[in-house]
Amino acid sequence: MAGRLHLLILALHLALLMEHVSGCPKGFSKNGKICIDENECIPPSDDYNNGPETPHICGETAACINTNGSFYCQCGLGFRSSSQRMNFTADSPEKCIDINECLENKDICGNNAECNNTLGSYSCFCNEGFVSSTGVEIFIFGQGVTCEDRNECVDNITICGKHTQCINTSGNYSCVCNPGFGLKSDKAQFTGNRESCEEITVQKATTDQTATTDSEDAQGAKDLCKMNKFICGGNGTCHNATNSGHRCACHSGFTNYGDPQGRCTELNCDTFASEKHLKMVIPGLQDAVALMRTSCLELSESNTAEQVDGEALLETLLSAIDRLLSGGPLKNNKEVSVLLDLVETALRIIGPLLKHPETRRFKIHTEVELLVQRNASSPQGPLTLSSTHAQLDSHWETAAGDTSYPGFATVSLLSYKGLETSTNHSFSGLQAQEGHSFQINSKVVTATMSNKDTSFLKEPVTFTFSHLKESDEGNYTCVYWDELGEGTWSDRGCFLVQSNATHTVCSCYHLSSFAVLMALYEFKDTFQLQLITWVGLSLSLLCLFICILTFSLIRSIRSTRNTIHLHLCLSLFITNLIFLVGISRTESQAGCAVVAGLLHFFFLSAFCWMCLEGVQLFRMVVLVFNTTFRPLYMMAGGYGVPAVIVAISALANAKGYGTERHCWLNLEDGFIWSFFGPVCIIIMVNVFFFLITVWKLAQKFSSLNPDLDKLRKIKAFTITAVAQLCVLGTMWIFGCFQFEESTLAMSYLFTILNSLQGVLVFLMHCLLSKQVREEYGKILDSICALQKTKYSEFSSNQSSNSKSQTSKSAQNTGESQI
Repeated sequence: MAGRLHLLILALHLALLMEHVSGCPKGFSKNGKICIDENECIPPSDDYNNGPETPHICGETAACINTNGSFYCQCGLGFRSSSQRMNFTADSPEKCIDINECLENKDICGNNAECNNTLGSYSCFCNEGFVSSTGVEIFIFGQGVTCEDRNECVDNITICGKHTQCINTSGNYSCVCNPGFGLKSDKAQFTGNRESCEEITVQKATTDQTATTDSEDAQGAKDLCKMNKFICGGNGTCHNATNSGHRCACHSGFTNYGDPQGRCTELNCDTFASEKHLKMVIPGLQDAVALMRTSCLELSESNTAEQVDGEALLETLLSAIDRLLSGGPLKNNKEVSVLLDLVETALRIIGPLLKHPETRRFKIHTEVELLVQRNASSPQGPLTLSSTHAQLDSHWETAAGDTSYPGFATVSLLSYKGLETSTNHSFSGLQAQEGHSFQINSKVVTATMSNKDTSFLKEPVTFTFSHLKESDEGNYTCVYWDELGEGTWSDRGCFLVQSNATHTVCSCYHLSSFAVLMALYEFKDTFQLQLITWVGLSLSLLCLFICILTFSLIRSIRSTRNTIHLHLCLSLFITNLIFLVGISRTESQAGCAVVAGLLHFFFLSAFCWMCLEGVQLFRMVVLVFNTTFRPLYMMAGGYGVPAVIVAISALANAKGYGTERHCWLNLEDGFIWSFFGPVCIIIMVNVFFFLITVWKLAQKFSSLNPDLDKLRKIKAFTITAVAQLCVLGTMWIFGCFQFEESTLAMSYLFTILNSLQGVLVFLMHCLLSKQVREEYGKILDSICALQKTKYSEFSSNQSSNSKSQTSKSAQNTGESQI
């Protein structure tokens, strides 16, 4: 029994000893009394210092991933396991081998690029003749880099040497000799600087004109057409000329603009060729479009282009634009787009046909300048065109473009006088700041170049515009005419460089028609002004209604003068009512025009009736008998004259009625003077009659036997009429200056006087008139007497009823007692 006990104790001690020695399972280490995971991916700190020489358990090309009690290895980016497995252990025979991305994906670098494999990665670089889109030399897939053709002809303008033309191709370039020059090797083209173009002598160029082409080939004749196969640009047939030169016959759809030795370039006549398009064109431009159509087809389809006169085409175009703009603003944005598109296309055709390097023309509504450069090689250097209101600055390299040089470069600038009126409300393509609206503050100009691709220029074109209205506080925007849809102004691709009170400088990356907009301030206190208008006009309408009832119903005060007052109040009442209801109803253009026409008529009518009052006062002082007006004459003066003025104004410019913001007369083209002009004349006539009336009154008062009562009455009438004229006249003086931010006080004065004019008329002609006050007193007395009569009748009825009720109650009481 004791032996067994000793064996048990010995086994217990042995178990404790084994636990102490082994500690934890594999992959764990003892930390006090607990086992924690051992990170095999980290080398022991006692042996290594984690420097660049420190070995990794999985190797240099694999990554170690620790797990709970173990670990595994994964090949790094650009490497793959030899067994194609993703995970493996360090003691396995697997290795990480490099992935050759260039072999596995041959298009990984994209077009025009070479792939270079490296250990664990790869690199891309563009082929010779190409450059990366971002400018970097080395790149990889996914960085958004592409290899684009390098234009050697632009990067090195002397790459071909003298007497040559450089032609860029995809990844390369070629050099072609200019007319009259050739290569010793008789090649058509060359690259590099190993060859040079030499002048062709008469002996070299002379060929037998009677021989056929086959015999010339057999004889090996050295003519220009054989030496330079691209001498006509590739779009024409080259023929030998008798003067040791050559002649290019352009194919259909191509032209050399009358230059027999010029390269043939494409000419699109779609803008003019369609008969349907001709019918859709504005009537004033049909003759010009027909002539441009004939000339364009002659240039592109025949070999007699030298007969087309560029100067005559330019004169026809400018005359047609003058006739069109002299008829007033264009009807809609579509007509503006048609006009500008026609002008741009026509100027591109006319430019190469002009004989002189510089052409300038002036018309009533147009001003144009065109520059033409004809050189064997593409022209270089700055260029400037100018008109009275605008200037263009650019470079000849931009005008010629990057494509094959046709032997000429043109640029034009045309300025319109009056077209800004037709486009001053076309701002749907812009977003104005809150509280502001746009207005054109420059002339509209059209710019064109012979460059075939002007939708996006590598170098911007600079425009300098003169302001139509000088302002230091304006916020200016550079815009171009966007023909998409109906047509509108847009600021895409144009940027403001600088501006001051008189000029604005713009920079644009495309060509079209351009202008400068100014942001106008809109009144900040519109709610206060509207409140004053609604309250004041409502009160005026009430007062004018009382005046109308007074002058039409009270017979005792009827007279010629009060008849004039009645119609004056009627005109002002209708004017205020229309103003209150329709001044801002701009949703319908036709309805807004009608509202503006009615306001024009009744405002003029009010001034005419005031003028008739002045004439009547003059007749009362000067004439002793028959001082009354005939009703027919009064109606003709009070309503007939305004009707004639409004009818003539509407026939002359119907578009002048109604604006974008208010249903009133247009302020921009001077149409407002159809109101201010007659008003000024009426005021001057009134002042003339008032002066004579006062002079006659002074004579009457100084006479021996003056009728003082009559003269005092006429004096009071005159003072009232003069005060009335001053109030209404002053109101419109303030109204002339209420359309700018700096004159907000003027706007308040105009609004207050306009809103309270009915109250002032009621005050002057009713409350200040003794006769009218007496009539008002009689009316009030009769109303009060009527109320007293009703009250007395009501009181007597109440007393009789109470007595009868008392007797009845007494009788009932007696009966109950019985």
